[in-house]
Amino acid sequence: MTLDDWLAHCERLHPKTIDMTLDRVKAVKDRLAIAFDCPTIVVAGTNGKGSTCAMLESIALHAGYRVGLYIKPHLVHFQERCRVGGAPVAAESLEPHFEAVEAARGDVTLTYFEFTTLAIMRRLQHEALDLVILEVGLGGRLDAVNVIDADCAVITSIDLDHTEYLGPDRESVGREKAGIMRTGHPVVVSDPVPPASLAERAKEIDADLRQLGRDFSFSGDRTQWQWVGRSKRYSGLAYPALRGVNQLLNAAGVLAAFEALADRLPISAQAVRTGLALVELPGRFQVLAGQPAVVLDVAHNPHAVAALAQNLDQMGFFPRTHAVFGAMADKDLAGILGRIAPLVDVWHFTDLPLPRAATANELQAAFLAAGLRTPPDVATYTHATPLDALRAAAAGATAADRILVFGSFHTVGGVLQQGIPRVTAGATAPEPPTLH
Repeated sequence: MTLDDWLAHCERLHPKTIDMTLDRVKAVKDRLAIAFDCPTIVVAGTNGKGSTCAMLESIALHAGYRVGLYIKPHLVHFQERCRVGGAPVAAESLEPHFEAVEAARGDVTLTYFEFTTLAIMRRLQHEALDLVILEVGLGGRLDAVNVIDADCAVITSIDLDHTEYLGPDRESVGREKAGIMRTGHPVVVSDPVPPASLAERAKEIDADLRQLGRDFSFSGDRTQWQWVGRSKRYSGLAYPALRGVNQLLNAAGVLAAFEALADRLPISAQAVRTGLALVELPGRFQVLAGQPAVVLDVAHNPHAVAALAQNLDQMGFFPRTHAVFGAMADKDLAGILGRIAPLVDVWHFTDLPLPRAATANELQAAFLAAGLRTPPDVATYTHATPLDALRAAAAGATAADRILVFGSFHTVGGVLQQGIPRVTAGATAPEPPTLH
């Protein structure tokens, strides 16, 4: 079976897409004897997880360590989720590990996420690694990644998302994220105003809580920044290569995690400087070269979109902004659209190839129902695919305009299917969109 065959098999196994339990995953993990004999960092949070993982990986690689990373979801190819030595593994190298999970599970039903998580962790286990970084998917306490007892936990910003599973407020969400903490082990919290439930859980289980503003801090000016921890200090740092207003929060948490593991994983100041300067992560406020400017961002909840809006506002003046947007139907669409609508002049809503996704027509209806900006102030279009939407946006743009592609990973991934798109202002769209 090819990797695509295995992924199709995983989608058919379990009647639910999300099953918030750990017993089934732990049973199969124990049968497979999955464990890591090197330091392991688990990263949870609402926003900033991917950036945090990328910075952890980049710094460790430039310190000379061999790093394994599980990051998700992917933009184009599934194997992007499993990285060794700074690069995605070959698709065929994952196939024996899917086969092993299938053999070990017996009559246990696993969700797509659970099955693929076990396969990727087993793939990483078979490498000679110095550091393993695992990104949590949804929540923390009952996430499949939490079957691993990590040496260090990192919790990034906390906000409302997946409320049907994680609870209706930040304190509830915080309790779920706090489930990745372990007794006696460090837990780094990089949220500047964390819910109290995080500190309560750390105290309850006697975890080594390292909190931004108390155990580590940062400051900076327009050209450089500084970081101070419990026992280490870095001065004159260049800003991370990842763009965005919250990247210093993420970088500060990364340095706190390395400080916590310094006895097992020492990191030089040069590795910090080089790692931050060269870190890459597609789809996180990624600005493509050319005219019109094209911005790719996977912001898909109100908190992330508010940060995106701030980043866009700091880019300078553009006569018009054309937005390509696709999202899952269970997202807070009114909250997302409300935060960014003042910056958008033309909307291109797109279908996505998933049952959970809102259709382009549903997104358009949500926008119009919110009464944010209505025709003739703003034009709205619907499209069958993100790439169709991007081409149509380019057709209506001038070289001085800006095109924003945001929302679901499938929206950004949809325009990257054939590589980095070449966008030409005024290019004819393959099919005329429907104007509403």
